[in-house]
Amino acid sequence: MVFASPLTYHAPMLLPERLPPERTVRRRIIELLADTRLSSYQLAQRLGIPERQVEEHLPHIVKSLARDRTRRFVLEPASCFECGFVFRERRRLTRPGRCPACRSEGVSAPRYGIDSIKGRTGTSGQSRSK
Repeated sequence: MVFASPLTYHAPMLLPERLPPERTVRRRIIELLADTRLSSYQLAQRLGIPERQVEEHLPHIVKSLARDRTRRFVLEPASCFECGFVFRERRRLTRPGRCPACRSEGVSAPRYGIDSIKGRTGTSGQSRSK
């Protein structure tokens, strides 16, 4: 009987992006999404956590950013590879399973980002002079 050696070769893993450990997962996601667009899979790879866990944090991040006057959450919707249907009206942040137009399962993942809103200082109570 032959047992596998504990020193067998495994393909190299992508190392998660090293961010300060004192930050919460949601804070790290917000930092990664600043001025860029990433899918939940890309976020999961960079953070070293399961994709499903990233998808569970996204609605909470959207709510947090809704109160922030200096930043906004951006969603690039998923689209069908076959017919080009774009899921503009979809409210869920996860990837759709199938296209409603052609029933194809080849659907791209939505991408998320956080953009800075230019021209807003974030201070309340100050009026702008014209």
